[in-house]
Amino acid sequence: MDLQRKLEILADAAKYDASCASSGTEQRDSSDGKGIGSTAPGMGICHSYAPDGRCISLLKILLTNACNYDCLYCVNRASSNVPRARFTTDEVVKLTLDFYRRNYIEGLFLSSGIIRNADYTMEQVVSVARQLREAHHFRGYIHLKTIPEADDALIAEAGKYADRLSINIEVPEEKSLALLAPEKDVRAIRRTMGRLRLRLDEAQEAGKSATKAKPPRFAPAGQSTQMIVGADTADDKTILNTSANLYGSYQLRRVYYSAFSPIPDASRALPLLAPPLIREHRLYQADWLMRFYGFDAREIVEDAAGMLPLDIDPKLAWALRHRDRFPLDVNRASREELLRVPGFGAKAVDRIIAVRRVTSIRVADLARLRIIRNKALPFIVLSDHRPPPHLLDSAGLAERFKPKATQLGFGF
Repeated sequence: MDLQRKLEILADAAKYDASCASSGTEQRDSSDGKGIGSTAPGMGICHSYAPDGRCISLLKILLTNACNYDCLYCVNRASSNVPRARFTTDEVVKLTLDFYRRNYIEGLFLSSGIIRNADYTMEQVVSVARQLREAHHFRGYIHLKTIPEADDALIAEAGKYADRLSINIEVPEEKSLALLAPEKDVRAIRRTMGRLRLRLDEAQEAGKSATKAKPPRFAPAGQSTQMIVGADTADDKTILNTSANLYGSYQLRRVYYSAFSPIPDASRALPLLAPPLIREHRLYQADWLMRFYGFDAREIVEDAAGMLPLDIDPKLAWALRHRDRFPLDVNRASREELLRVPGFGAKAVDRIIAVRRVTSIRVADLARLRIIRNKALPFIVLSDHRPPPHLLDSAGLAERFKPKATQLGFGF
């Protein structure tokens, strides 16, 4: 099989893994004339987005889509009737360097099906990163998928070469993993996350040391994971509680959410239809609230509903359920309170606090502060604005923010 055909198969097989943003790593370049590549922003054809909004381009492939495991939700499962291919390590290295030199990419995202055993697969993945770093002095971004049962020495070596390591939790509940992916063990996955966390902490502590010795490098962009949304019956409350537990236990950089996509010859244990894509989007918004806005997972989703509303964003939904906390005086409220106002982003709140030290904030200032005025005004008090008393109590306030109904087309 020629390299072009392998690339078609193994790039397509990797598209279901969402956890490929390249962010948070150390800054490197080759401006000194040594090596190749950099982690600088703004280069190449972009395929994903960093938290700061930058477009990122990564060569995102599997080493092989052959796999010993028979996970029901995976198109590459052992029993799946799909074309199989496998790169050699030299082929992945060559593709990465050639694509980088053509300015197509700024890094590599490499995963693999499980072949032979966990140690053999992990060794093959690590070998690619080793060659790129040591033989070719590649200084671009590298993200490697970690095999849970792999030997600790292999994981340590992976962290030496990779910017980020990730291991997928797959689904939010242990019982679902046992049903859909019986060869995988959630305890083994969490043990590996814990081992990664310990090594990350050790590297961080060594970096703070007053000694002149350079600390050992270990995945400076941290670790991440991914959960499939809609492959089982878990509701949004369960998903967010699992994410909060992962953030708290292992200090993950990101939890990625990937909407389940129906696959050919699927098991009866899987749903027939994919969940609405907006559900994945709402989970990302809720995740953002937990990480940057001070929300607890338990307060984002109503206990009775268990699901995030699809027609409005989760912060607005929270504000509508807690109208007694509004309207909020923007010129006096704390940062924590301001972060809960619909339409106020974290950067906007910091700008508000800076501006109000020298002057009172008025309605006209909201545009300059890049605040969505129509969303925020019913919930805030400004020097020249106070919402009508009846507005927050109005049953129609929620309808004001919902998207307008549109006439469906005929499909031709």
